[in-house]
Amino acid sequence: MKLSKKSWVLISIGLFLIGMIGLWTVYSQQSGVEKQLKEELTLVNSKLDSIEIELLENKPGELEQQLDKTLEQSETARETLSQPMNSIIISDILFSTAEANNVNITAISSSVANRMTLEGVPCLTLPVTASIEGELNHLVDFVTELNGDYPIAEVNSFNVQIPYSAGNTTLSANIQMVIYAYEGS
Repeated sequence: MKLSKKSWVLISIGLFLIGMIGLWTVYSQQSGVEKQLKEELTLVNSKLDSIEIELLENKPGELEQQLDKTLEQSETARETLSQPMNSIIISDILFSTAEANNVNITAISSSVANRMTLEGVPCLTLPVTASIEGELNHLVDFVTELNGDYPIAEVNSFNVQIPYSAGNTTLSANIQMVIYAYEGS
């Protein structure tokens, strides 16, 4: 079948119209995407403008300081947790005895536990120093109770500081004691 010139023109116009409609559809979609991308770009640019770069430049220094502080706190916590359990028990004994005798403990410190043999029994000795405050009779009662009621504790020295002011009845004292703990074999 042979097509006439008129048929070829109509087919050409039809194909041209189909092509134009396809191109117009693609152009419309692209235009919508372009509009959406421009809106997003404007939004991102406004967000970037609102971020202060100077603040971000100072952030690494601040974060390093926070890290150093956190590491210090972590080290302090590790030291506290690495102390022997006996020192925690001794602290409880000291504070409960102080409370019972109306004495305030202002500081407690201890050095490293030592191994020794006491009358053939292996044990650990833990030297403890405490600073206390209270009236003289309460301080004496506190030391007497520590020495008498707790066989694991021995007070080696009791030094009282008497203030020069006549009206002050609160005295300060330092005690040095040794705590004994059985070390099983």
